[in-house]
Amino acid sequence: MTRAFDPPYTPLVRRDTDLAAHGFALLGAADVREWLATDASELEQLHRAWNDLPADGYLRDGGRYRRRRHSCFVVEGAAVTEAPHRAHWQPLEYNALHGGMQRWFEPMEPATTANPLWQRILVRVGEAVSALHGDRPWFVEAHPFRIDTTDGIGRPTPEGAHRDGVDLVAVFMLERHDIKGGESRVFEADGPAGQRFTLTDPWSLVLLDDARVIHETTPIQPLAQDQLGWRDTLVLTYRRNGFQGD
Repeated sequence: MTRAFDPPYTPLVRRDTDLAAHGFALLGAADVREWLATDASELEQLHRAWNDLPADGYLRDGGRYRRRRHSCFVVEGAAVTEAPHRAHWQPLEYNALHGGMQRWFEPMEPATTANPLWQRILVRVGEAVSALHGDRPWFVEAHPFRIDTTDGIGRPTPEGAHRDGVDLVAVFMLERHDIKGGESRVFEADGPAGQRFTLTDPWSLVLLDDARVIHETTPIQPLAQDQLGWRDTLVLTYRRNGFQGD
């Protein structure tokens, strides 16, 4: 039986057409594994790096609930080049809470970025954005996130409903551990239509045409007061003509 907020998954064969038609597409975990030519054990091996994410020291709400890294890449066809480490920067118009700040996060570990599966992820998402906007070099920012319930509540999107100022946003759900909440919401940027759903399956994915949709994720809470819960995601943003802040 389909529950109220089950993800409206897109079959893999309709990924590009649904993304173009609706501004977003959701892929289930099995289709993501097929798309990436991988299996659950290989994906879990990559996910182990999320156990070593430094704390985010830039949260303006005073929270301690976010851990992350940040690395940048240029993807051109099947070629992936890691860019020199740089600050993450967004304008205030896209991030009213943290915009205008140069935020220097620790880079991803070399063992992760050298993993052939990591390279394949960047290339496959690059194919999706190229199908939407045409072939070109893509400037990619990679954000491994862990949102936890250290403060009793964790906020995946403390800036609220937003766009990112890029061409495509890819959000991979990696793990939900002993939490409730974390509902994803996607709305038309210029209209009333929207979708609400909760990603639960490891390595399910939502692709967002950033110019057309606004997105947010609701706060998480632990299932029990004496438990620490967390929500692991991988967020990739693809942008033409350079990184933000260039």
